[in-house]
Amino acid sequence: VISFSGVHVTLIINLYTLRAGDVVEYAGQPCQVIRVTESAAVIAVVQKPRTITPRFPRSLFSADVSERYREIVEAAATLFAQRGYLATSVRDIGERVGLFGGALYHHIKSKDALFIAIHDLALRAAGDLIEEQIATTPDPWQRLERACIVLLEIQLDPDSLTMPLMNDFRAVPEEVRHHLVAKRDAFEQIFVRLIAALPLDPALDRKLYRLLLLNLLNSVVAWYRKGALSPADIGRQILRIFRHEIAPAQT
Repeated sequence: VISFSGVHVTLIINLYTLRAGDVVEYAGQPCQVIRVTESAAVIAVVQKPRTITPRFPRSLFSADVSERYREIVEAAATLFAQRGYLATSVRDIGERVGLFGGALYHHIKSKDALFIAIHDLALRAAGDLIEEQIATTPDPWQRLERACIVLLEIQLDPDSLTMPLMNDFRAVPEEVRHHLVAKRDAFEQIFVRLIAALPLDPALDRKLYRLLLLNLLNSVVAWYRKGALSPADIGRQILRIFRHEIAPAQT
């Protein structure tokens, strides 16, 4: 028995069918194959994965995605939200799901790719929820108000991924940042469409209107404390401030 990366491992023979990542039973315990050589295999007792609370509905994943990959995504999402991008390592993610080394990389390409996937899933989930909530509301002002409320409810949820991921924007590598910007621009098209339908005063620039509105919505998390005003109350107040309709014609 030797020590390998902080866990006790043992060497075994009978290697002909073993591959790195395989789980085998040894001494009555499930063990994962870490590395295979010509004469031996290094195995480690599989750590019991921690309970992982699902954050993303199954419908957000493509049909060919494995349940194991979903577990990795859910675990990584929790770690990124709790610790941030820089303080979360691939090893941390592997330990959370009970996978080591190459066995984990069998399911993911890299930490960056995993962060991008989680960011995209969080935006898709938020976008789908907003679209669902505004679908049956015909009035353009009520539609925008509802979208603002849903966005605030997502951002101010203590378990939300949205704000932690947004706060990590400057911590990620530049190539990752470019992808995130493109995805966020696509998400904001929801608000582009909603604002385009408003009977706004023609003196107002709609792009500037949208930028100021989203900036205000995104800044609420910095000062919000649960108390007198709920996220819905704040959303309604913001829309009252931003409601500038076409002035009635003078007779």
